Amino acid sequence: MKKDQKNSRRTRLLLHHLRPAASAFALGVGASFAATMLRTVFTQVIRFTVDGVLLGETAGLPAWLAALEPGKMLAAACALAAVVAVLEFAVGFIHDSSLPKGSERFVKSLRDSLYSHIQRLPFSWHAKNPTGDIIQRCTSDVEVVRAFIADQVVEFVSTIFLIAVYMTMMFTMNVKISLLACAFVPLVVGTSIYYHGKIGKSFTEFDESEGALSSIVQENLTGVRVVRAFGREKDELEKFRARNSTHTTLWMKMGHMMSSFWTFGDTVSFVQLFLVIILGVHMCVGGEITLGTYLAFINYTKQMNWPVRGLGRVITNMSKVGVSIDRLLYIIESEEEHAPAQPKKADMRGEIRFENVSFAYEEKPVLHDVSFSIPGGSTLGILGGTGSGKSTIALLLARLYDPQQGVIRIDGVDLRDMDQKTLRRSVGVVLQEPFLFSRTLKENIMIAAPDAAPEQVDAAVKDACLYASVQEFRDGYETIVGERGVTLSGGQKQRTAIARTLLSGAPVMVFDDSLSAVDAKTDEAIRTRLRSAAGGSTLILIAHRVSTLMQADQIIVLEDGRIAERGTHEELLALGGIYAKTAAMQSAGGEGSSNG
Repeated sequence: MKKDQKNSRRTRLLLHHLRPAASAFALGVGASFAATMLRTVFTQVIRFTVDGVLLGETAGLPAWLAALEPGKMLAAACALAAVVAVLEFAVGFIHDSSLPKGSERFVKSLRDSLYSHIQRLPFSWHAKNPTGDIIQRCTSDVEVVRAFIADQVVEFVSTIFLIAVYMTMMFTMNVKISLLACAFVPLVVGTSIYYHGKIGKSFTEFDESEGALSSIVQENLTGVRVVRAFGREKDELEKFRARNSTHTTLWMKMGHMMSSFWTFGDTVSFVQLFLVIILGVHMCVGGEITLGTYLAFINYTKQMNWPVRGLGRVITNMSKVGVSIDRLLYIIESEEEHAPAQPKKADMRGEIRFENVSFAYEEKPVLHDVSFSIPGGSTLGILGGTGSGKSTIALLLARLYDPQQGVIRIDGVDLRDMDQKTLRRSVGVVLQEPFLFSRTLKENIMIAAPDAAPEQVDAAVKDACLYASVQEFRDGYETIVGERGVTLSGGQKQRTAIARTLLSGAPVMVFDDSLSAVDAKTDEAIRTRLRSAAGGSTLILIAHRVSTLMQADQIIVLEDGRIAERGTHEELLALGGIYAKTAAMQSAGGEGSSNG
């Protein structure tokens, strides 16, 4: 992408989110301009006081001040200095109170936009982008942009104004010394531009490393039970240390460059001030300038040193903020889920048809020319080994992915022509590893039906065989389940997810191996209740256990992404194929029990 296009995209992003903060930033910048003018006036007051009161030189003084006696002149200068100090305090307060308001309005708009867009990105985008990296972009990178806008852009504008005002005042006093004082400004700016490119590349590496480090921490904390269960603490620590070592090396590399830049800036500032002092003393002794003018030049040079170096800092930090903006643009410019311009409505009777559906994750084919139909209100069972494509069918039905070939229809309507919200409210999916929020048990169950009556919640919980567990909890429905439901057993989490789906009353309910963590007795109890609890909904049961599927109206067996067998339980047993062999092995070996 061309540099001009990249800069244009960055500018559009900043300007869009600066709109809510424009008034606050304008007030802050205006106050900064006023403070610069007041400091300029204060320096001139010192100059006039020294020349007029101490030396008695009235040349160059304002007429009204030159006409006063030395005592009254001193009093007038003190009064003017006091007024300037009070005004500078006032504009300083306005500056310090306005900029934080502007920065928070800006960052709120940016965060809202990011979070809203992330909610609309397809599931495939989330699958290939690590959670830790996304969080790092939405926190650290947003903070880099906020700091740049709130502090450095305002500082940049104020510095340009300050340099213009100070140079004007200095050149009106003496051209020769002004040329010396201003000769170093291009050197500082030029050095900053040189470091701009080097720091930008280094910061890109550092920022990506920080995202990878965040991903490791997030993954480790999320999977803490697995880490502890398999004694992987030492391995995880070594993995973190290796990544952290790389991260530290990159930071030190960037810190070395920044230190070099600031050391050079310090040296230039010292040389600049030293030369101005030498030339100023020489000219003052020679009578070319007055003592007051000499002191004014020293004051202006010192006051201009830090903002000019700050100007250099802004230029170098443009590299860092450019990287952060590009990382945010990656999220914002990622394509949202395709939404039909004119969504079609389905009757939601639950009639489902897969027509020659093929699907692959990246380059890995999973489903090959799969076709089947499910009458509304009936139950379909799906059996297959690991990697056969069972769970992919559930994800396609909820339209978390779209098939590369073929069509999936509900009540004759292509899923791609349906409104996503309507579709996902109509297709309830219970996964083998259900996600629970760190909230109360009741809130997790009612997330799909927030207005459900207490008796409806009780009914769904009883149908999911979870009611006895709820009664055992000290806080009942108000029990906090912890992050990802960590305080519940695997079976309790699955039954909570089942209750949640039953409470939603979705016309289509998919249970993706969602009884794998419960014992056989509980499995049978839930299956017995499931058909009546689901009412007229269409049920899809995906399982490894033949016993879970045996009562389904129709069963399909997947092998290597293709339908190898289909029929009722009795028909498949009579066929003597994969289904029958699986049933025989499970019957001979027993199905065991899990943590219910």
